[in-house]
Amino acid sequence: MMIMVRVVPNSRSESVHETAANEFRVKVRAKAMDGKANAAVIVLLSAHFRVRESRIKIVRGAGGREKTIEVT
Repeated sequence: MMIMVRVVPNSRSESVHETAANEFRVKVRAKAMDGKANAAVIVLLSAHFRVRESRIKIVRGAGGREKTIEVT
């Protein structure tokens, strides 16, 4: 399954909200430095979809807030 994710780094709380079909807003506490926010997004999405972290892959947008993520 391919999903679109808008990431809000450096947030007060961590959450996953579905804004539309296959579109999510993910808030993470980690700052967008050295891939820390990307790692936090993968951890949150794995908990949300109840899959292993290895089953979540950032396909496009690793350096930006808009990401395309594959969940298998």
